[in-house]
Amino acid sequence: MKHIHQPLSIFRRRIVTLLVLLPALAILPFTAQAQDKSDAVHTVRIGYQKSSTLITILKTRGTLEKKLAPLGVKVSWHEFASGLPLLEALNVGAVDVSADVADTVPVFALAAGAQLTYIAQESPSPSAQAILVKPDSPIKTVADLKGKRIGFAKAAGAHYLLLAALDQADLSLKDVQPAYLAPADGRAAFEKGAIDAWVIWDPFLSAAQRQSHARIVTDGRNLADYQRYYLASTPFAKAHPEVVRLIVDELKTTGKWVKQAPADAAALLSPVWGLDAATIEQANARRSYNVRAVVPQHLSEQQKIADAFLTEGLLPKKVNATAVPLF
Repeated sequence: MKHIHQPLSIFRRRIVTLLVLLPALAILPFTAQAQDKSDAVHTVRIGYQKSSTLITILKTRGTLEKKLAPLGVKVSWHEFASGLPLLEALNVGAVDVSADVADTVPVFALAAGAQLTYIAQESPSPSAQAILVKPDSPIKTVADLKGKRIGFAKAAGAHYLLLAALDQADLSLKDVQPAYLAPADGRAAFEKGAIDAWVIWDPFLSAAQRQSHARIVTDGRNLADYQRYYLASTPFAKAHPEVVRLIVDELKTTGKWVKQAPADAAALLSPVWGLDAATIEQANARRSYNVRAVVPQHLSEQQKIADAFLTEGLLPKKVNATAVPLF
């Protein structure tokens, strides 16, 4: 009997163990599926500026929400005053994708060690930024800026335009009084006469011209190409290429629409920006809105920008601006 009871006891223990394990074994495939889903992106966080025309149109129309819904992806929107804080947010993981920023901004982010991927670029729009003075200002040329107080946003395209313009006039940033001001603050300082000149981009440029009759001393032609870049954090671009690809495709489509239907685009943006349609049409006419893939030969000016900022002591180290990952 002893020999019979012992195997039976062992058998019973195995049955009990199997009964306990069966529910756990049954849910293993579902647990694995749940883990796979937890790795998927549920919300793409997009950072943008007021001057991010194409993204603003997509946001207003709800286009990305509709296009990304079949992928189970939602969209959250995060507005920034200028490009530098936007890319800082991208670097620390506060946003996943950045709407267009001026070609200068990634240079500063790269100097800070940011992991960024260029996902698209707008072809040059050099006349979409300029150095402005009041209509009755005695300043007629860039050389007249010597000793003057000039407002501009740090690391913006306007920053490099000023450097390039001063260099052409045999001046440097040390020959003027720089005032780092976000667009809204710059406009207020310009109107009050707290600055002698303001370096700014559209649509703020067109608004100052039309509303305050501001005069252009020089724009970016033959000085700064002003190519605007769309970026994503490198980890996000690698993990979710299908989301990035869809966003870029919609940017391309929207850019073509703005050029083909300028009045319709201005009418759509007018209540969003709080500007009259004529001002918006003028601003949009200066931007290429030609969204294209970034290729190495498009990055030559990036290195010029990086070297110019390094020479002025504005970057902590030399940056290889052409070594950025491309989508």
